[in-house]
Amino acid sequence: MRIKAIAAALAFSFAGTAFADEGMWQPHQLPELEDILKSKGLAIEAKSISKLTEFPMNAVISLGGCTASFVSPKGLVVTNHHCAYGSIQYNSTTDNNILENGFLAKKPSEDLPAAPGSRVYVTEEVTDVTVNVKKGTETLTGKARYEAIDANRKALVAECEEDKGYRCNVYTFHGGLEYYLIKSLEIKDVRLAYTPAMGVGKYGGDIDNWMWPRHTGDFAFYRAYVGKDGKPAEFSKDNVPFESNSFLSVSAKGVQEGDFVMVTGYPGRTNRYRVSPEVDYVFNTAYPLARKHNSKYVELIEENAPEGSQERIAYESTIAGYNNYIKNYGSMIESFKKGSMYTRKQQFEQDLQAWINSDNERKAKYGNVLADLEALVAESQKHNQRDRMLGYVHRSQMISTARMLYRLAVEKQKPDAERESGYQERDLPRIEARLKSMSRRYAEPVDKAILLHFLELYAALPANERITEVDSALELESGFNKAKHSAMLDDMYANSKLADEKARLWMLDLDLAQLDQSNDPFVKYAKAIFSVMKSIEDQDKELVGKMQAARPALMEAIIAYNKSLDKPVYADANSTLRVTYGTVGGYSPQDGLVATPFTSLEGLLAKNTDVEPFNSPKKQNDLIKQKQYSDYTGGMNTVPVNFLSNVDTTGGNSGSPTLNGNAELVGLLFDGVYESIIGDWDYDANLNRSIHVDSRYMLWVMDKVDNAQNLLDEMKIVR
Repeated sequence: MRIKAIAAALAFSFAGTAFADEGMWQPHQLPELEDILKSKGLAIEAKSISKLTEFPMNAVISLGGCTASFVSPKGLVVTNHHCAYGSIQYNSTTDNNILENGFLAKKPSEDLPAAPGSRVYVTEEVTDVTVNVKKGTETLTGKARYEAIDANRKALVAECEEDKGYRCNVYTFHGGLEYYLIKSLEIKDVRLAYTPAMGVGKYGGDIDNWMWPRHTGDFAFYRAYVGKDGKPAEFSKDNVPFESNSFLSVSAKGVQEGDFVMVTGYPGRTNRYRVSPEVDYVFNTAYPLARKHNSKYVELIEENAPEGSQERIAYESTIAGYNNYIKNYGSMIESFKKGSMYTRKQQFEQDLQAWINSDNERKAKYGNVLADLEALVAESQKHNQRDRMLGYVHRSQMISTARMLYRLAVEKQKPDAERESGYQERDLPRIEARLKSMSRRYAEPVDKAILLHFLELYAALPANERITEVDSALELESGFNKAKHSAMLDDMYANSKLADEKARLWMLDLDLAQLDQSNDPFVKYAKAIFSVMKSIEDQDKELVGKMQAARPALMEAIIAYNKSLDKPVYADANSTLRVTYGTVGGYSPQDGLVATPFTSLEGLLAKNTDVEPFNSPKKQNDLIKQKQYSDYTGGMNTVPVNFLSNVDTTGGNSGSPTLNGNAELVGLLFDGVYESIIGDWDYDANLNRSIHVDSRYMLWVMDKVDNAQNLLDEMKIVR
């Protein structure tokens, strides 16, 4: 009954209410928004968007970190170039650098295998399992509560995955107030079908990242394959393209300013309901330090992997990811410092507490929820210096691989249901894929330089923030000595077999007794620190178990308070399927400046310098100069390249299809403007803008620049 009451409160809080286009909505909530959606331009029924097995939702898929969608009956998948970047990099060599030059399979038999572990997930069922997850936890606290919830979730997942070919997960909503079991078809054979050249797919590079105006053709195509029986299967030359139940039509008409747009996808994570001490810590400590250390991480890669070398190709995807976060954190910090989010957060909490205290019944129920959670947050930050620096040390691919293999050997001693999440039988394919992909994403000089640098920073921590077993295993008892520790690492790398793929895969099958006999220096390190790291993990579980009770209690109070104010309530993003809506339009980033919502081919050409990252392909430049637009203008005087809308999105939405009112694909979401990055924590209707690749530019490049007629022929183009 309580869950139904909460659901009713969530629905009531936004039904029939006018508010900014804020919110990442769960599909089942959309019928309550139908009046708003219809008034803005939705032409299809809102109920159809709430049904996962019907068009258009069954055409929208997850790549496990990015979003994509089917655009043909032959398993053709469109997503962002940066989402396929790892697979493009994986298939690139100095002799055939498709990262630079692009790639087109003229027929499916020419498709290239995506990076190991690549998957396509098609969400088919979402079930409220709150009662099942919380069963038996009523009197438990701390680690006991954590383990009970974990066991209940694993049992639900195991039962769900008895249906072979599916990947199931239990997701937390509203901080643990609700739990949903999500069942997704897991397509395991994913191949690269087409990517434009870097001068299109990453035009502007890190300079233009998060910026407007933008001229990036951030799109690429995969193809999903299954066995001849139509069921998911591992890679095989005998596999056939997946036939999806539906696919999106692609509009050559595009959109105009003021048009309704809707984005469906899998946003990663937002933190809009976090308490003020968490906000304070993240923006004043965590983000500045992460930005500093990530910048050094990239610097070390570039110093030790010469541009154009196979080593640099191996780390291109890593560099792109780190640079993205560096700029992201910079904008977050800048926006935080000049904005009012923190003071508004504090004021909200004061108002919430006053509302709670104004009613005896509410005070008895919610009086301490805010204080209780803040105390747990303070406890969680006690060892942040240690955890941060040791985390960077353990990012070494040699150390992380050794620790993963050792932990797996430990967990394999237990019944599968009792193993730590991430080390169950269902996780073995992912572990194997990671071990294989390391072969194309690792270079010893880079890994060693990074480890040496962060080892020095870890050793500089106060003694009470270091771990005795780590100090002993890495010879830090007397402090750090660069010459000594450089020689130590030289010896460790020289005597390790983990750089060899066959050796890694061989170790994957070893049991604990066998691995304990290993003389591999990195495996010996993993063994030496295992007990103490497990002890720290258990302490963390004790804290998490307490938070699993405290955070939902606060969220219940927040939902009730927002309901009293008739304000919208939606769950923070958590990598599950969401829908967000808005209109195409510009914004004013600062006083005296107004950004218009479209960029053009001419603007792209004006930026071109023929030097990376502004190195548009010569053929594209010539076509622009000749104004060879064909029928891809959609009523404009040029081909639009990118456009802005006010849809509410975040990381993970990358690759999401941008749909018009008829659910036709008019673009791909790939970024946000610099001023909106803080939207992960705070929504500002004036500055929240997302950036989309215009479908007209995508089709134009495919047709006129790359001669991808074979793909266009299998797509349904709306002209």
